Amino acid sequence: MKIKKKPLLSIVAVLAVVTVITIGGSFYMLSYSLTPDPNRRDIDSAMQVMFKRAPFMKAWTDSVKANGLLRDTFITRYDGRRLHAVYMRNENAHGRTAIIVHGYKDCHATFLYLGRMYHKYLNCNILLPDLHAHGLSDGESIQMGWKDREDILDWANVADKIFRDEKKQSAIVIHGVSMGAAATMCTAGERSPITIRCFIEDSGYTSVWDEFSKELREQFSLPEFPLMYSASVICKLKNGWSFGEASPLKLMRWSIDPILFIHGDKDTFVPTWMAHKLYETKTYSKQLWIAPGSEHARAYLDHPEEYTQKVKDFLDMHMLQPDLYSPMHDLYHNMRIPR
Repeated sequence: MKIKKKPLLSIVAVLAVVTVITIGGSFYMLSYSLTPDPNRRDIDSAMQVMFKRAPFMKAWTDSVKANGLLRDTFITRYDGRRLHAVYMRNENAHGRTAIIVHGYKDCHATFLYLGRMYHKYLNCNILLPDLHAHGLSDGESIQMGWKDREDILDWANVADKIFRDEKKQSAIVIHGVSMGAAATMCTAGERSPITIRCFIEDSGYTSVWDEFSKELREQFSLPEFPLMYSASVICKLKNGWSFGEASPLKLMRWSIDPILFIHGDKDTFVPTWMAHKLYETKTYSKQLWIAPGSEHARAYLDHPEEYTQKVKDFLDMHMLQPDLYSPMHDLYHNMRIPR
């Protein structure tokens, strides 16, 4: 029995069109999601965005700049990328340091208000990096916090060298917001140096897959299949990671370091259920605070006093750990089953 050529050609043509549309849509999705802000190096504009969010920051920032207290520093990574951060010393810190990690398409300047909180009220040194492809840091594609974890560990080493106290000791907290929170959790899933004592994540997502699929559904009314699958494969080929691989949730199973989870109960951009799932998945040394009435990444701006107190209580519990913690820390990481 002969197969009619016209129906067969029609099927092939339809499949070819669907394939082309899917691949084209996948490249568009990656470009839409992972292309850096073309104005990312305009730090003055970022400052103005921050002042709109937090008007109280204007006087503090002007004073810091006038006295030359906020300094720039750069590092060069193994692949030749040049990364930027700003830092400020606190004479009463005694090695206590906060590394504050910004969100998606933001930069260090956007979250200086958290730097002020740590420096002014919690007596910490502060270091605020620009993530890969953000601010003054090199990079052609946003890494959604996944590859950023490696850079954050490098910044922790830089902070240790800059801020260690007279006994050559440091105690570091890594505090990230939104995509910076995802980067913070990914860092917490790695083998970290003893100088990193704890982590704070504010408004972080469970995985890139979960966040992108939600946005695809809500913004474009599209299902996961086939676009998410094809875009994830292309991202793996282009950037070295897939949407499912870039998962803070998976890494929470491995993290032994203390983590404070913060989320607004009115967050619809990164839904609040993600915070509960992350908290439930981590089995060791964890705290959760759901900020009432707060939308995405607004917890501090809505509740500055309560936020500061939550962070202070958490740091008081975990930033003064003895050096005897180090052998247990290394033993655990060396014995972990590979992911």
